Amino acid sequence: MRFQRGTVVASKAGHDKGSFFAVVCVENDMAYIADGKGRSLSEPKRKKLIHLAFTNTVLSEQIMNDDSKLSEAIDSFNKKSRAF
Repeated sequence: MRFQRGTVVASKAGHDKGSFFAVVCVENDMAYIADGKGRSLSEPKRKKLIHLAFTNTVLSEQIMNDDSKLSEAIDSFNKKSRAF
């Protein structure tokens, strides 16, 4: 699978390891990711693709245009991962 705008990813490295984000855009071997809270859509974090694990979920463009909707969607992934 390719990384594309809206793909939900988990961080595999760094201080945010284990947290979920959505891909805002991809340039070469870097992705810009946001979660709607700490990293807004207007100021995404730059991260290497090798440090991201993709999920099979792609968020709609409607969600990817609103930080509060993005935050809600990403929170559901973070809550699921902590349940285990």
